[in-house]
Amino acid sequence: MRFLPLIIAVVATLMCCLLGETVSPYFHLLTCISLFLALVGIWDLIQVRHSITRNYPILAHLRFLQEMIRPEIHQYFIESDLDGHPYNRNQRSLIYRRSKNVEDVLPFGTELDVYGRHHEWIDHSMAPHKKSEEAFRISVGGSECQKPYSCSILNISAMSYGALSPSAILAMNAGAKKGNFYQCTGEGGLTSYHRKKGGDLVWQIGTGYFGCRNEDGTFCEDLFVEHAILDQVKMIEIKISQGAKPGHGGVLPAAKITPEIAAARKIPMGRDCISPPGHTAFSTPRGLCEFIGRLRELSGGKPVGFKLCVGHRTEFLSV
Repeated sequence: MRFLPLIIAVVATLMCCLLGETVSPYFHLLTCISLFLALVGIWDLIQVRHSITRNYPILAHLRFLQEMIRPEIHQYFIESDLDGHPYNRNQRSLIYRRSKNVEDVLPFGTELDVYGRHHEWIDHSMAPHKKSEEAFRISVGGSECQKPYSCSILNISAMSYGALSPSAILAMNAGAKKGNFYQCTGEGGLTSYHRKKGGDLVWQIGTGYFGCRNEDGTFCEDLFVEHAILDQVKMIEIKISQGAKPGHGGVLPAAKITPEIAAARKIPMGRDCISPPGHTAFSTPRGLCEFIGRLRELSGGKPVGFKLCVGHRTEFLSV
């Protein structure tokens, strides 16, 4: 029974070929289709990679097709407006509407369980506060910073050039300029695309010290100063680790390194770009604090912070 589709395809090929020669040449169109299915079935029998196609030639491909369209079927026909993570359909629709600058409020009724334990709401007030005409901002930089920065509470998080296209970086920085918030460069270096639109920048420095490294991959103070003193660079961020790959570092294959990426990161062409698991400029919490102080001094008194994925609480508390 499991070989029935293959048998049908082979028989159909022979029949259609015969009918094409004796009745009408149009049957050769069906011959091509049945021949294709027959060849697929024969290949399924002789290949050794997938056991399911070997046991169920031709028919097994229906399963692969169903697996391929499963997410769309689930989203469009099974998932409710309140299902789905991290954002359900209602939340996605709200984002789409606001991005198009159209009405985003649906009056009269809600699908939410307003009496549920985790439902949140805003209480009424007899004397509501007047809405501030200015966006909320936070001042970053203590007494040791000669150039503190007043930053928005909503900004553009770290995404490197290479992971993002030049057009994406230009668009984001133009938005940062227009909205008066900052864009974090990511650990891939500070490029001309980040500077072209004039938006505020936070320069992120990772374990590879891209844009401020010596030939051996160690930190270079001279190259750091060259970029850190730019007025457009408002703060410095040291990336210790991130949740997606804590303690693993990273590799950018040589085939993906363009001349622009090489120039921005200060790396050679034709070789894999390695991000080490840890920093070479420091190895202890005290060393991190001293490195922060040194970067603040070299940048002319700009705020310097660090980003990490907390593994051991004692490591963070020691900092």
